[in-house]
Amino acid sequence: MNPVGQRHIPVLGREAVEMLNPREGGTYVDATFGAGGYTRAILDIPGTRVIGIDRDRAAIAAGFDLVDGSGGRLTLVEDQFSNLAQVCSAQGVQSVDGVVMDIGVSSMQLDQAERGFSFRLGGPLDMRMSHVGPTAADVIARASEADLANIIYIFGEERHSRAVARAIVAARKQEPILTTRALADIVAKVVRSKPGEIHPATRTFQALRIFINQELDELHLALSAAERVLNPGGRLAVVSFHSLEDRIVKNFLVERAKTGGGSRHLPELAHAPPSFRILTSRPLTPGAAEVSANPRARSAKLRAAERTQAPAHPAAALPGWPTLHDVMRGG
Repeated sequence: MNPVGQRHIPVLGREAVEMLNPREGGTYVDATFGAGGYTRAILDIPGTRVIGIDRDRAAIAAGFDLVDGSGGRLTLVEDQFSNLAQVCSAQGVQSVDGVVMDIGVSSMQLDQAERGFSFRLGGPLDMRMSHVGPTAADVIARASEADLANIIYIFGEERHSRAVARAIVAARKQEPILTTRALADIVAKVVRSKPGEIHPATRTFQALRIFINQELDELHLALSAAERVLNPGGRLAVVSFHSLEDRIVKNFLVERAKTGGGSRHLPELAHAPPSFRILTSRPLTPGAAEVSANPRARSAKLRAAERTQAPAHPAAALPGWPTLHDVMRGG
């Protein structure tokens, strides 16, 4: 048996680690530890050190055996991956040689009915990755019809968002919506699907999960944090599973890799020197064999880039989409 534990291969795991290109003696951040698949592959390289981060306490607890078998080379921290720079600093690490991220809900979370992530499993309408804060049931109960429609449209890209929001508000007047199946049944009455298409509730559940966990804000912040902590020549590898995430990663890397000065209309507005060199001109996607073995892999995309010697760019303001705080206080 491998000294650092049993194998778990994440989606595009081999490709992501190849892009990360871990080297002997390097220090790396597995920003979304999950089941530890990336960490195990990195620890296979002699002398590497890994700081693993996960906001899910269950994932951290499940990784204790891996810590014990790592010979002191693995540190696990329960935190949000947007805080990766602070996490590294708290461990006495100011810069690292690579950061890998796997964005979104994990298979472990989806498969646990009591976590409330999946409409295919009966369970409480929870969806929290960190077990703290408002649940999806709380949002469903408190959010206005307009807020629900915006959440479902922006974060789920559901074109029937207004009809879904209207149906939820009508249903909650009759009785509280507390389970995954109750919500899925409400959505299925207003969103129709043909055989072979995704379940009618897929986009609504995605939207609520992303909103509850503030996943897109987290991703924006984590990318900027990775830019700040990576050494020159250090690698960033990000696996995403839907267009919203991939668009954020793509736009971040394209903006950070721009070269040259300003436009002919505004020549005085020169770009900051590129802080990344893009390694994937197009995102890498899973092969047929991986998709066959794991249908969740079908939408995965991997983008990677290498840090230059230029200073980190200033972090951009977060988009002005609905926030959990405002929605829960009726703002």
